[in-house]
Amino acid sequence: MQGDGGTPDPEVEDLADLDAVLDSGRPLTGLRFQDLDLTAYEDRLLARTDVEGLVVLGGHLSTTLSAHFGAHRALVFPTDPHAPVDPYRATLYTAAELYAGLDAGGYESTPDFLAYQWMRDGAVHHDAFVTLLRAIHDDSISDALDEFTAGRPVAGVMGGHALARGTRAYAAAARLGRSLAAAGLVVATGGGPGAMEAANLGALAADEQSLGTALDRLAAVPTFRPSVADWVSLAFEVRSALPASDERRSLGIPTWFYGHEPPNIFCDGIGKYFSNAIREDGLLARAAAGLVVLEGAAGTVQEIFQAVTPLFYAPAESTLAPLVLVGQEYWSETVPVWAAVRALGQERGMEAVVHLVDTPEEAAAIILDRAIDDAPHPTPEPGDRGDQS
Repeated sequence: MQGDGGTPDPEVEDLADLDAVLDSGRPLTGLRFQDLDLTAYEDRLLARTDVEGLVVLGGHLSTTLSAHFGAHRALVFPTDPHAPVDPYRATLYTAAELYAGLDAGGYESTPDFLAYQWMRDGAVHHDAFVTLLRAIHDDSISDALDEFTAGRPVAGVMGGHALARGTRAYAAAARLGRSLAAAGLVVATGGGPGAMEAANLGALAADEQSLGTALDRLAAVPTFRPSVADWVSLAFEVRSALPASDERRSLGIPTWFYGHEPPNIFCDGIGKYFSNAIREDGLLARAAAGLVVLEGAAGTVQEIFQAVTPLFYAPAESTLAPLVLVGQEYWSETVPVWAAVRALGQERGMEAVVHLVDTPEEAAAIILDRAIDDAPHPTPEPGDRGDQS
């Protein structure tokens, strides 16, 4: 449990870290216990009075231990017993967590749907406690995303939720995700259906053959309408047949703000947010290897200009990640944002990093060329140089 530069990290997120803290004898002042079951540690913690400024975020502890912490100026944050998700969680979601209970009670019984309802109910009744818990939850998700992507290049793939399974465009988006992940990039999407699901599926697939088989099977249920349950259930079957991998390469970052978009399950981790604004900013900021934008509607257009803004205002000496729009006719005529993007690029010298191409294959080539250029190159050992005399 070390922070940057070897300094102690105040966040204690698992029991191994808690054991290390207690065994070290260091003061508990200023630490953050996040989502821990303290039941087995009660006697040891009741014997400690050096807890002023300790913050206990959720987890499990008795009323006796909670009172002891309060008496010694620690702060214990309770949870909402009606919350369908843990506001203090320290890790990303899995698809199995979000869709728990799907087979027994349908989509409306899952934590994913109930979290959306909980968010809406809190907003309708102006519940300040629910608002606070949502904010803490989203900060915890941001922290978990930092841990998931630490030290790994991330490429973003944006696109609309309406793209149907079984179409050539869906298969092309999946192969885009496969190309980026095969080159060592984490593929991050908005975590929803359509183009987002396709890119996550491609990133998760270990090889072209397993991807082709998955695409063929998924075509049986093209969209999540009218039945989310059918759409998700088939996806779980398809995912169970994919070769397992220890490498984390597929990331979804969806939001409950879009309650009509269920999350796709082809992700190694799902960072789902209550706040769409925080989610959008975090998703785009993490796509440091570049951003590919497939066809989409209003949400995708918003992401394009949100990605353009930091490019526009970046200092002249900055190294900028490419922004690649796919679909010349679509982005020039159907939803004509390219003219604005190009005009902004010319004004600020961004021409080299904003691109409009016809195919996902062209987009992948641009992102991967940049990734290869940015990869660290080892210093040759003496005797390895090609310019020996």
